[in-house]
Amino acid sequence: MNAHAPATAAAASILYLDDVTVSFDGFRALNKLSFYLVPGELRAVIGPNGAGKTTMMDVITGKTRPDSGEVFFAGNVDLTHLDEAAIANLGIGRKFQKPTVFETQTVDDNLRLALRDKRGVLASLFSRTSAAQAERLDELLLTIGLADQRTTLAGLLSHGQKQWLEIGMLLAQEPQLLLVDEPAAGMTDAETEATARLLRAIAKDRSVVIVEHDMEFVRALEAKVTVLHEGSVLAEGSMEHVQNHPRVIEVYLGR
Repeated sequence: MNAHAPATAAAASILYLDDVTVSFDGFRALNKLSFYLVPGELRAVIGPNGAGKTTMMDVITGKTRPDSGEVFFAGNVDLTHLDEAAIANLGIGRKFQKPTVFETQTVDDNLRLALRDKRGVLASLFSRTSAAQAERLDELLLTIGLADQRTTLAGLLSHGQKQWLEIGMLLAQEPQLLLVDEPAAGMTDAETEATARLLRAIAKDRSVVIVEHDMEFVRALEAKVTVLHEGSVLAEGSMEHVQNHPRVIEVYLGR
C-alpha cells in the first residue's frame, strides 16, 4: 500500500488509474491514461484496434508493468508492485475472449473446481460438497442460466454457454472486480442478449469492466462507456453521448 495514494478520487474508487503510460519498443500503448471506476459500477470500454484496451486490462491484472502512473484497487492497494497471482487473490477476476473450461468435466464440476477454498484441484473434485458449497453452486447455476445443464459435459455446450460457464467459474472465486474481454464475440443474437442481461445482473453485486466491439451489445449493457484512442480516453459518458461525439465518429464509429 502506498501512503501517497490520491486521497479523494482513489479512496472513492474500486479501480483508479491515473497518468498511466506503457511503451513497447517506442510505441506508446497507453499514454497518460486516467480511468476511474466506482464500487458497483458496470463500464463498457470501446475503441479501435491498438487503442490500448487490452494493455489497460494487462496493467490492472499485473501482466504488464506501467512505465509511469498510479494504479490503485479498493482505495489504497497499489497494484503496480504486485504479481498476477497476488492481484487475482485480492479479488480481481479476468475473463479472456476465448472460453477456457474443463471440457471433459460437467458444468457442475467446473464450478466446484472454481469455488474458492484452500484445497487442490483433485481434493476439490473428489471431496464431498458441503451444504454451503452446494447452495452456492445452485446460486451460480441459476445466475449463469445453466441449471438445466449442470450434468452436461462442458465440451458439449454451445460457445455462448461456455462463456457463461467461465463467467460462473470467475464468480465462484468471489471477485470484487470482474474484467471481461469481448464476451459477445461469436455468439448468436439470443446468446448476446442473454449475456448482456447476465452482466447487468452481476454488476448489482460487484464492479464489472467490459471490453467490447459489438455496439449493439454495448447499448444493451445500459452502462457508462469509455472510448480509448491511442492509449488515452477520447470520450466518456452514455452510449448516446459517445456515439454523437465528433472525434469518436471520426476515429472509430465512422469507419
